[in-house]
Order: sequence, then C-alpha cells, then structure tokens
Amino acid sequence: MTTTEKRKVLGRGLETLLPSRHVPHAPVAVPSPASKAEIDEVHQVPLERLEHNPYQTRTLAPEAAALQELAASIKSVGVMQPIVVRPVPGGQYQVIAGERRWQASHIAGLTAIPAIVRQVSNEQAMEMTIIENLQREDLNPIEQARAFDRLSRDFGLTQEQMSLRTGKERSSIANFLRLLKLPPAVQTMMEQNQLSLGHAKALVAMESPVELERLAHKIVEHGLSVRHTEETVAALATPHPKVEKERVVDPNVKEAERLLESSLGVRVTINDRQGKGKILIEYSSLEDFDRIVEALKKQ
Repeated sequence: MTTTEKRKVLGRGLETLLPSRHVPHAPVAVPSPASKAEIDEVHQVPLERLEHNPYQTRTLAPEAAALQELAASIKSVGVMQPIVVRPVPGGQYQVIAGERRWQASHIAGLTAIPAIVRQVSNEQAMEMTIIENLQREDLNPIEQARAFDRLSRDFGLTQEQMSLRTGKERSSIANFLRLLKLPPAVQTMMEQNQLSLGHAKALVAMESPVELERLAHKIVEHGLSVRHTEETVAALATPHPKVEKERVVDPNVKEAERLLESSLGVRVTINDRQGKGKILIEYSSLEDFDRIVEALKKQ
C-alpha cells in the first residue's frame, strides 16, 4: 500500500497529523500555544511541560522490559517519530499520542522530545486519542472493543465511519463490539490474556451468562483449545432429544385396544394400572366424533 493510499484509508486518523519530514536534531524553541505557526511543525518540547492524556482509553501499563527496550533505542538513535500534543492552561502541553515514547524518553534521560503541537478541542483530542490507539498492534481485544464503543456512543460514528477512520474492516469492528456482551469476569480474563479472541468469539454465541462464565473458567483451568470450545458451545446449544420409554402393554389390554380400534375405526389407547386406568379415543374430524358417539350409544 502506498503512502497516499494509506492516508486515504485512515481518513481522519492520526496519520494525517504527522508531516513527512525528518525530526530536527537541534532543539527548537517552543512557540506560544496560540501561535498559528506551530501547526504541523515539529518542536522540541521539554518533558517537564508535558501532562498525561485524560482521554486515554487503553491501559497504559507497558511491560518494564518493553519500555526499557524502547528507552535504549531512543537513547541510541533518538525519538524517530514525534508525539502529538495540545496546549493547555499554565503553559503546559497535554499528550494526545505518544505516551510510551514520552515515558521511555524519561527513562533514556532526555530533557525534551520532538512533538507536533495542535490546537484541538476536548472532543477532537478524545477522538484523536481513540483512533491513535486503534491503529496500534498491541491493544488487547477488550481495549479495542471499548474504544470502538466510545467512538459510537460519544461521537455517534457508524461502523462504516469507524472503518474509514481506522482502516479496519467493518465486520471486524462488529465482532469487537460483540465482545462487550461478555460478562465482566470474562472480559477481565481476556484483558489478562487468559482467553484468546478465538475463545471469545465462540463464547459470545452462548445465551446463558452463567453457563458462559462457567465454560470460560473451564477453558482457563484445563487449557481448552478454540476448536474444543466451539464444539462445546455447539453441543450446549443443541438440546438432547428426550428418550421415550418403550410402552409395555399387557397382551389382554393390547387385544382390547385392537378390538375397539376395529369397531370404532380410530386409534384407541388403554392406559391400565392394575385394573384401573383410562381409555383414550382419538378422532381427526367432527365426522369421526359424531360416528364414535353414535357407535358408543349402540353399545
């Protein structure tokens, strides 16, 4: 996919915010937040003037080893892609995209980080943050589902619009949103990587939350495969047919049924229990009914 095609697929995604230029190595003074010249320019923003993003939807708890690796890379070659920030009161800047690069820069001992400063509203900042998260590869399925859900609830975006903004298939978005129907305990299992997306897709088809959660615990406890899970769900969805007991009839009762059926011309069943019981006469039309009544009157 060419750069032009990728920009078109991402729609209003974060890709459109990043200029295709190299990050300057020499520090550049940060202009006034209100300055128009700051748009699309990369500046070296002091780390001490950056604040966390309150609209962050993903769980920002990267593994220490991964963060250390990123810090080592930054210490060696610098920050290769600028973060995106917006000015906030007090001369500070709020991180919209690039929290991990900011954290790793602290570890690497940097005092400033290349950043694109954008003038955006709270709503725009929230949407940009969510879309930037969805373009990452390390989100767990529940984080992605919640991000799509926020785009739908808070911004009224359709699945087709979300597909255009994030570059993800509409059917994939629909599948992620279905995960939010899972019980909270099962969602937690997914966040902790105890259940895979394949397991979740099979479980979400179950109607009973109790049975669903019970099966989820069984998957984790016994390490059931996705295939085994699918087969179990299918078996639970198909009720076992009731096995009818074979009717044992006394020969004398059977003979009485035969004589009555021959005489009345309809099916007759006699339920006998030690000399007591019922005689069931079946008819299929009013004509049958009238004929049976007349026949019984003659007896």
